[in-house]
Amino acid sequence: MNRGLEKKIRAGERISPHEAGQLYEFPLALLGELANERRNLAKRSDYEGRGEEVVTYIVDRNINYTNVCDVYCKFCAFYRTETDPDHYVLSHEQIDRKIDELVAVGGNQILLQGGHHPKLGLDWYLDLLRHLRGKYPQVNVHGFSPPEFNHFAEVFRMPLEEVLRKFLEAGLGSIPGGGAEILVDRVRQRIAPRKCGTDAWLRVMEIGHGLGLRSSATMMFGHVETVEDRIEHLDRLRQLQDRTGGFTAFICWTFQPENTVLKAEKTGSHEYLRMQALSRIFLDNIPNVQSSWVTQGPAMGQVALQFGANDFGSLMMEENVVSSAGTSFRLTLEEMRRLIREAGYEPRQRNNGYQLLDHPPAGLVA
Repeated sequence: MNRGLEKKIRAGERISPHEAGQLYEFPLALLGELANERRNLAKRSDYEGRGEEVVTYIVDRNINYTNVCDVYCKFCAFYRTETDPDHYVLSHEQIDRKIDELVAVGGNQILLQGGHHPKLGLDWYLDLLRHLRGKYPQVNVHGFSPPEFNHFAEVFRMPLEEVLRKFLEAGLGSIPGGGAEILVDRVRQRIAPRKCGTDAWLRVMEIGHGLGLRSSATMMFGHVETVEDRIEHLDRLRQLQDRTGGFTAFICWTFQPENTVLKAEKTGSHEYLRMQALSRIFLDNIPNVQSSWVTQGPAMGQVALQFGANDFGSLMMEENVVSSAGTSFRLTLEEMRRLIREAGYEPRQRNNGYQLLDHPPAGLVA
């Protein structure tokens, strides 16, 4: 084991992609310890000086406005074609009912994503965003992944920046990091050859950040990629963050192979923890790391809080994509808060900008 690298990490210094490859070979327990040290060094301005004690969560809801998609990713069990009997496009009224249920439990965000529908026009999207902004001004629309925006630019025959600007003006609040999978084109060609390439994914985020839209960053691993591919993915994210500072959080999860065309042996929990910890250390300029209980299960999501994560993600009132692949976990708000407390942290609700929305318990410094 490289003691010099361990010392460098404990000193808070940046590591190189080559050193990340060496770090991957560290014992899992030590890797988690180092990731936790980095977690505690991260600057989170709204945590009242108590970043080591706090684990945040958000109350939001996934709304998949359509399951029609012409990309046919091999890892996806959610998409349908327009000829499938169970294809759909949600109406404003159907979306409103879902948001009403969210607001009733104190939620403040929707994750709005869909397939690459070949026939929905620009006005359909802008009308929806204006409707949501007018009826639910308190709810942030965290919507439309980079592959969707590249699809929009192509279908609408419009420059990407103009599409993003129009969506922002209509009410888009932030961009989710979906569709990243692995940001290496050789891998993307094998698992989703019709989806946008690495540079196109990053370009959406760079333009969005320049317009003032914040975003998350993600990685889905455990299929056809190598460890070196994973590190290249992280390096591309870190380079963009150095330029823009627009990523608020990073989330990684393992490929869920059930019911999908792409077949791979299911990646275990140890590998998930290893990659999350490594990501926390390497991504020294992204302040927040989410635990992925939705794919790993609540118990492993809780363990991940000891491997560099400072956020428990979303209450996830509704989830359709991962569950279509055979993985389905659900939590109540109290269960989520209990899991955080049991891990030794104070649960606090946040918004998309990682600002705390509730008050600390009595006796703690505010």
